[in-house]
Amino acid sequence: MPLGPDAHRWAARAVKLLALLACCLPLLADAQSYPARPIRMIVPLAVGGTGDTLARVVSEEMSKLLGQAFVVENRAGSGGSIGTESVAKSPADGYTLLFASPAHVINPLLRPNSYDPVKDFEAISVIANTYMLLVAHPSLPVASISELVAYAKKNPGRLNYGSAGSGSATHLNAELFKSMAGVFITHIPYRGSTPSRQALLAGEIELAVDGLLPALPFIKAGKLKALALCSSKRSSIAPEIPTMDEAGIKGYASDTWYGLMAPAGISKEILAALHAAATRSLATPSVRERLQQQGADLVGGTPPEFRKLIESEVKTWTRIVKETKARVD
Repeated sequence: MPLGPDAHRWAARAVKLLALLACCLPLLADAQSYPARPIRMIVPLAVGGTGDTLARVVSEEMSKLLGQAFVVENRAGSGGSIGTESVAKSPADGYTLLFASPAHVINPLLRPNSYDPVKDFEAISVIANTYMLLVAHPSLPVASISELVAYAKKNPGRLNYGSAGSGSATHLNAELFKSMAGVFITHIPYRGSTPSRQALLAGEIELAVDGLLPALPFIKAGKLKALALCSSKRSSIAPEIPTMDEAGIKGYASDTWYGLMAPAGISKEILAALHAAATRSLATPSVRERLQQQGADLVGGTPPEFRKLIESEVKTWTRIVKETKARVD
């Protein structure tokens, strides 16, 4: 007996459903077996810096939780845009991740058409907040921010400051200080915070914006002078160092975050697996202790919360770049 019109329609729908299911089965299988091979974590920062150290601590624990090796790969340069762009162009399969910092948002503002910090990535989790500060060589005859501002105004063009590279958070934090303080200090970009710190210690430059923890031993040894933290609050590991706002640059506040991201388009199942591993790693006592030893405040949170932070940072740094007229050297 011939089939009626309704039967034909249901048959056609069944064929389409089976075809769709056949397409989805490999994706479901991939999600269930994930991860099946080592995972690369791209750190667009120099080896030895705070961000690099945090990435290695977290990736080591995530490797244990997921049962696969994490290969940390440092790709510094162009303020971090080289490594970040490589992740944006990688397959969204969960095997290439990005350990991001504020430079993730800053770079596209200074290097248009490089990548979109929101649309090209999937937020996984904020890992931690850390502290940056403005430090000076001991030979510079200033002991506070107010004295530095007075000295810089009396000696325009005399001072140089180092950063981790054009477009880095260290660069923009210093430019924000210059803009709010009304002083001119020449920018000398380096390929990472470590080379910048070495140049400052050698007296090749007078100032630098650096991570608090790597700079702290040199501050305690009298080889560097701490002037002020860039963050909105003081650090528990060096409570004697004032914030920029407290030191006289009213309204200055720039917090430093680090977080885990993936290329846009990653499946919900793999995203959930990575978020769960990151969250569990931050809850591990040994990881918490090691991160706190790095002067970091642990954060965590959901992917939507991290995405909201990125969107907020885009607005903040867009304003700062416009106000400071910052550019890539």
